[in-house]
Amino acid sequence: MDKNRTAEQSLIVLGMTAEKGRWLLVLVGLLINVCLGSIYAFSVFRKPLEGLWDITSSQSGYPFMVFLAVFAIVMPLAGNLIAQWGPRKTTMLGGMLVGIGWIAASFSPDILTLTILYGVIGGTGVGIVYGCPIAVIAKWFPLKSGLAIGLTVMGFGISALVTAPLMKAMIDNPDIGIMNTFLYSGIAFGVIITLLAQLLSFPAAEWTPAESEATATAILPALNLSRQEMLETPSFYALWATYTIGCLAGLMAIGIASPVGTEVAKLDATMAALAVSLFAIFNGLGRPIFGAITDKLGPKNTAMLSFTLIFAASLLMFFFGQENAMLYVVAFCILWMCLGGWLALAPTSTGIFFGKQYYAQNYGVVYTAYGAGAILGTLISGNIKDITGSYLDAFPIVAGLALLGIIIAALGLNPVKRQ
Repeated sequence: MDKNRTAEQSLIVLGMTAEKGRWLLVLVGLLINVCLGSIYAFSVFRKPLEGLWDITSSQSGYPFMVFLAVFAIVMPLAGNLIAQWGPRKTTMLGGMLVGIGWIAASFSPDILTLTILYGVIGGTGVGIVYGCPIAVIAKWFPLKSGLAIGLTVMGFGISALVTAPLMKAMIDNPDIGIMNTFLYSGIAFGVIITLLAQLLSFPAAEWTPAESEATATAILPALNLSRQEMLETPSFYALWATYTIGCLAGLMAIGIASPVGTEVAKLDATMAALAVSLFAIFNGLGRPIFGAITDKLGPKNTAMLSFTLIFAASLLMFFFGQENAMLYVVAFCILWMCLGGWLALAPTSTGIFFGKQYYAQNYGVVYTAYGAGAILGTLISGNIKDITGSYLDAFPIVAGLALLGIIIAALGLNPVKRQ
């Protein structure tokens, strides 16, 4: 029974107890997410594709947009697949689709074909795989999973820092070029994800960590709600709304990070690019940081802390950001960190509120909030100067969203009570 084979058994063969070995699964999940997060390195392909096919900058962004849209749509559908097949087989299927999407893209004769092959097939693969390591880690860390989940999804956030330079080097190499970069990347990602998938499995139903029974009874969620039962609770809608607002506010600010750096903070182009790289690091670090804070403070207090930081950073930028490079760097490090934090806060909160038994199915639905926030945040940030007349005018909007988030979190992010 592949689905029921426990990771504990395989890790003991390696001379590790389950308590220690489950941290190896965190590393496995992080590496899988580095492969999946390579979508955020797609910007290195855009200029070369525009030159190759004589297309506009809008057209070169179609594969990226479709990829993320398909990823967000498939994610909730993949939850049932994880429950039925187990994480190993599901990850293998998704990993093969990721590889096929990248490899097939290398044979594209035009941007439309690339959008379909890369965006639809590759996006489907990532949507299938993304929830697998999170679901595995959530069950191997039944008491306090925030830090472990945060470290797992950090791989997605920092991926571009690793994959973008490698892909750019391949594109610039005359012996490889643009399309072969898709080919080689697809082969690498398909092989790496498929191999790492062999280590993913849920613990046996009777397995519990070494913490005392009293502690486990006090901390483990009293309920294990199915997807339908979750949808009938006010806590779900509060979590979905705050997750959406956290992503929307964060992505609005992130979407204008570079132009604010050059036009408002008055950095030169090189320094602005370095600043954005620094922000990306904070985006990755925000995941384990806020995951650990959620373990300590709980979902409600952590969400309110995140929104308070967003609120303060936004108002400081609005009132004092003009030609203030230091404030710009500090404020945007906070904004990017808080956005990354929601990618750990939300999955951790899902397990705390609704239990771990149906975790994969439940977080798949909760994750649609990220898709909604990403779409709205990207659309607004892309036109923010046209809408408001100044990049600085975006920050009162972000502050207002953060204030709304604080109110919803304070009123609605409560443990589910047994009926």
